[in-house]
Amino acid sequence: MPQVEKKITRGQKVKMTPSEAIVETLVAEGVTHVSGIVGSAFMDMLDLFPTAGIRFIGVRHEQTAAHMADAYTRISGIAGVVVGQNGPGITNMVTSVAAANHAHTPLVVISPSAGTPTVGWDGFQECDQVSIFKAITKETVRVPHPSRVADCLRTAFRIAYAERGAVLFDIPRDYFYGELEDEILQPHQYRVDARGSGSPEALNRAAKLLAQAKYPVIISGRGTVDSDGIEAVRAIAEYLTAPVVVSYMHNDAFPADHPLALGPIGYMGSKAAMRTLAKADVVLAIGTRLSVFGTLPCYDIDYFPKKAQIIQIDINPRNIARTHPIEVGIIGDAREASIEIFKRLKELKPDLQPNQERLREVAEEKQKWEEELVSLAMVEGDPINPRRALLELTKVLPEEAIVTTDIGNVSSTANAYLKFNQPRKHIAALTFGNTGFAYPAALGAKIARPDCPVVAIIGDGAWGMSLHEVSTAVEHNIPVVACVFNNGAWCAEKKNQVDYYNNRFIGSNIQNPDFAKVAESMGAVGIRVEHADQVGSAVESAIKSNKPTVIDIQVDGTQLAPPFRRDALKMPVRLLSKYAHLDHRNWNN
Repeated sequence: MPQVEKKITRGQKVKMTPSEAIVETLVAEGVTHVSGIVGSAFMDMLDLFPTAGIRFIGVRHEQTAAHMADAYTRISGIAGVVVGQNGPGITNMVTSVAAANHAHTPLVVISPSAGTPTVGWDGFQECDQVSIFKAITKETVRVPHPSRVADCLRTAFRIAYAERGAVLFDIPRDYFYGELEDEILQPHQYRVDARGSGSPEALNRAAKLLAQAKYPVIISGRGTVDSDGIEAVRAIAEYLTAPVVVSYMHNDAFPADHPLALGPIGYMGSKAAMRTLAKADVVLAIGTRLSVFGTLPCYDIDYFPKKAQIIQIDINPRNIARTHPIEVGIIGDAREASIEIFKRLKELKPDLQPNQERLREVAEEKQKWEEELVSLAMVEGDPINPRRALLELTKVLPEEAIVTTDIGNVSSTANAYLKFNQPRKHIAALTFGNTGFAYPAALGAKIARPDCPVVAIIGDGAWGMSLHEVSTAVEHNIPVVACVFNNGAWCAEKKNQVDYYNNRFIGSNIQNPDFAKVAESMGAVGIRVEHADQVGSAVESAIKSNKPTVIDIQVDGTQLAPPFRRDALKMPVRLLSKYAHLDHRNWNN
């Protein structure tokens, strides 16, 4: 006869093993899956997952796990959880954990470490993981005793949500075993999700500035999406007839089809957004840290206004005025603060009528930019202009589609072409800038929203770092579409060598296999595209098939976007005679 477990009342501590305490805490946090690679260090915990209703998603490389969790969290709002073997399993996650932390994504890394009886002997797979992860997480939480496992895991979740980032939960591998007495708390008993709107004084000053503004412009960022605040931002924009731009690589932070929407600022963003932002006398920056890279000049447009008065809303006080001087700083939730500002605006300027001239101006800027984008895409390529491929791809994306983008020449150019009318649809690598992000992120996004088509835009260099995870997609039946832009080079770096190193290509050209055939050998659908008019039908077919699919799109490797870091590059100067021919001053000799 199976034992019937007694109902546990609130405040009652019960006997359990540390592994059981960890798993029950995960269940209380709403964790439905954990990703990583199986390892002996956490096998006692892993054995409980199926009974607890937690799915373990085994990947091919641990870096994938945290990228998946990052995207899953951005879509679902629930902190992702990853795990790996102590030592190399955990250190393999360094890049993806750093990326998630940089992206302000709540993430918990269950990090088994060497057993306490052997610490300091440089034993098998021993590593000081806490020291390695200190600089790339919000906190490293070490379990001091087996009886504290649930308490320490709760602390990890509390900090991850409160500070919006990654937390390492480090537990010696022998601490999974034993016996303890504890109570499994519910999240509301140890952390608070609700955020305030900011101080009344700051909100009043912000509303007064906006009411007096002659040309207010709104920047909507990740915080708007995370707080479900788009409707509140829309209300302010419509009341003031304030144009809205979105922060770098957050193209889903305001509906693209809205009459006041102008698209993204930042590298390869919208010229319409940049030209309009440059006119602002007051900038309302909502849920954005106004990153340095995301506000750099682009297309030779130095668009971020130097004299505008800036109102910045961010949940993290560290981000306020971190990169740009402000007039008003509001530490608060993007949605709640926007609601309060809107209330005050209506009191200060009742019955405000729409500014028809500004609406016409926004429409003209949008149309001009759209025509330029199409014109650039229609330039012939050999075989396909990458912009044309992006244009054809975006034409056929369903309204509910989620798109993940990598880092690199084509992936970043996609910033100009991607338009979304719904939030939580654009998952980008952001400013940590590591390649190999988009495909693992697509897997995590699809797990979060299995009802939505998920398409990854990836360069061939980045694809080489992530194509092994096609096996993961096939094994776990995660039907995402990888659009691989194959130009035979690391083209972002190649552009640097064109502009700064006189076309001396060192390390930037790469040799690729037939990615479609490789995908087929792994059990996925493979499609090779060599003509622009095939792109749309290939994407539509892949989405309709509902199978893991890789589309190998052959694009021109000479049609390149501007350098990423023009601010950080200089023409080469050589002082030793043996290198004199490489000096830019001698190129014409």
